[in-house]
Amino acid sequence: MYNLDKLLHLRKTDKTLPKNLPLLFKKRVEECPNVTLQAFKNELGIYEYHNYRLVYRRVLDLACVLREFGIKRGDLVGLISDNRREWMLTDLALLSLGAVDVPRGCDSMGTEIRFILNFTNCRVCFFENERQLNKVLEKIDEVPDLQDVILFDTPNELTMERAALLGIRVHKFIDFEDMGRRSSDAQRRAIEEEMERTEGSDVATIIFTSGTTGTPKGVMLTHDNYIAQCEVIKDVLTTSREGDMWLSVLPVWHVMERVYDYFIINLKSGIAYSKPAISIMQEDIDVIHPQWILGVPRLWDAFIQSCYRAERRKSGFSFMLFNLAMKIGRAFCFFRDRAFGLECLNAGRYNFLRSLYAIIPFMLLSPFCGICYLLVYKKLYNRFGGKITACITGGGSLQPETEGFFKAMGLKILDCYGMTETAPILALRSAGRARSGCIGKVYPSAEVKVVPQKDGVPLSSTPLPPGKRGLIFARGRQVMKGYYRRPDLTQKAIDADGWINTGDIGMLSYSNEITITGRAKDTIVLLGGENVEPQVIETAISRSRYVESAVVVGQDKKYIGALIVPIKDTILQYASDNGIFYDSYDSLIEMSEIRNLIKGEIDNLVDEKNGFRTCERVGKFVLLSESFQIGKEINAKQVVMRHQIEKLYAKEIKSLFTKSNAE
Repeated sequence: MYNLDKLLHLRKTDKTLPKNLPLLFKKRVEECPNVTLQAFKNELGIYEYHNYRLVYRRVLDLACVLREFGIKRGDLVGLISDNRREWMLTDLALLSLGAVDVPRGCDSMGTEIRFILNFTNCRVCFFENERQLNKVLEKIDEVPDLQDVILFDTPNELTMERAALLGIRVHKFIDFEDMGRRSSDAQRRAIEEEMERTEGSDVATIIFTSGTTGTPKGVMLTHDNYIAQCEVIKDVLTTSREGDMWLSVLPVWHVMERVYDYFIINLKSGIAYSKPAISIMQEDIDVIHPQWILGVPRLWDAFIQSCYRAERRKSGFSFMLFNLAMKIGRAFCFFRDRAFGLECLNAGRYNFLRSLYAIIPFMLLSPFCGICYLLVYKKLYNRFGGKITACITGGGSLQPETEGFFKAMGLKILDCYGMTETAPILALRSAGRARSGCIGKVYPSAEVKVVPQKDGVPLSSTPLPPGKRGLIFARGRQVMKGYYRRPDLTQKAIDADGWINTGDIGMLSYSNEITITGRAKDTIVLLGGENVEPQVIETAISRSRYVESAVVVGQDKKYIGALIVPIKDTILQYASDNGIFYDSYDSLIEMSEIRNLIKGEIDNLVDEKNGFRTCERVGKFVLLSESFQIGKEINAKQVVMRHQIEKLYAKEIKSLFTKSNAE
């Protein structure tokens, strides 16, 4: 176990930070008023730059208007929007009043948004645009407490009239900003006095976990959950400098992007808003020249694919040179890491002979790598603006091939790990000395232990030694206050000593770094960071009259795949009715007619009208000829044993995520 007391003794902790987030913002405004905090595109698509002083004034002005509007301490306010300048203003204004925001992104389904707003009894909600508002208006009876909505994008009159007929008052955010500019100094001072009343233990936000079960859990995160992480971020991101610019592409309702917003303020840095599309990002990078970019594995994979597509359009020799350079770069980084001890020590302590063995190929490859830098790597590096310090990735495991590509081109990519309930960071690679083969060291504000387990159930609370695999538990100031209105679930999640079960299987290295090897809980995290609950999808697919069983897979993949057991009798009957000739049942279920039949069933059952998001739709599937058996794939309660299925059908699962699987 990584001892928190020892950790805080070894690490630098900034104990000068105030007790809540608005006061942290105020402190940074006093220290660096002229540093750029927000860079955003105006109506002409040209970036505008607002410094700390101006953003702070806008936050106070908005808080004054919201106070007059009736929002007070303890109120829960919806915030349905992706990342943009208005999001930060609204978040900080609400927190300045002692209110609590309840965020969600634009990719959320109407059923999710309505459930969340109703469960939290939100009277007021901010929406990014009319499209998000319409998701609520289509079934307004499901949100009886909602009275007022504020739109960041100016709505048209028809939308406002329709909402009015349904009993909802629609307001324009731009009008709130105009009213705020007329606030008096006395009103602004009153807001600053209100900031002082907020304690670190007060709830700042309620973030609902993803899922289409109808009962997502609201994670209550406090000001201190975030402040605890801000106190030590400088010790991890040691190369961060005042005035650095971060490119923001992820939805800020997600807890990872959210905490980095606060890190940016704490580090006296700035944020430039972009979109998670390579073409748009590239244009924005060329303008902003960021030092840091936060993303998810799928984003980095898309960048690599764009590089290969660009090279394929060139001559055959150029593409051959590119491939050769990447192979040399990966090999060079492999031996360099071993020569200088930059690898995770899961199996034992530092091995001098292993390092000595790697020095010779490292030295032999060095001149070739230098040539490749001039011909290939430098051009790739410059695609990130020429000033990039590092990229940070989270929301899913980074594939070794992806990491190797970035290392070859000379760009650090720092993996981080956590969960919504821990606000979220439990591990983050150091920007100064990043090791391969792991996520990174235990984050200084957290305490982590690994305990023995069987089938996802802990067998003991006694920590395992380094290098031993088990269930990962965490505790510390950053662990959530609990699940909103669900004390029963809170008690199950956090034990009497404050430890929370992450549901992940992994190990601690001899240098206290975390390696994740699997998940004990069923939630699937895709490469894009989306959380998917497999049981809901499986239940939907099994409603087909042709499907007996379905198991959804896709951890750390781009999309969801499925293993499906058809109902043999109905498939045989379908073949007979439609004149399909076959040699055996095994060959029949591989025929295009049957695969198209099952595909049509899946597409009809797992779609938007049934409440499923795009990321929850099945990309590929495999049909299995034999039913699941008790003791083999399912237990006595007829519940799927996922770990067993992953072992038994490893080949079939692998085929779901390779190009050889025909669809």
